[in-house]
Amino acid sequence: MLADALEHLVRGIVDNPDDVQVSARTQRRGDLLEVRVHPDDLGRVIGRGGRTAKALRTVVGALATDGPVRVDVVDVDRR
Repeated sequence: MLADALEHLVRGIVDNPDDVQVSARTQRRGDLLEVRVHPDDLGRVIGRGGRTAKALRTVVGALATDGPVRVDVVDVDRR
């Protein structure tokens, strides 16, 4: 549910919504949501001074009911 909500939010921000991928993993310290976007959209998702990424983390954190959730924004070229 969280991954779907995050993907919906990010798709609304970027210019290349088909390149958005959100993967969810459970780790020892909570859930991890990895957002992969097109390299041209990376700055748009992070925002000026990280404001957009922080807002996305705040919204996902408010939606989370099972403990802490970490959100990482990853460039498609990485990994």
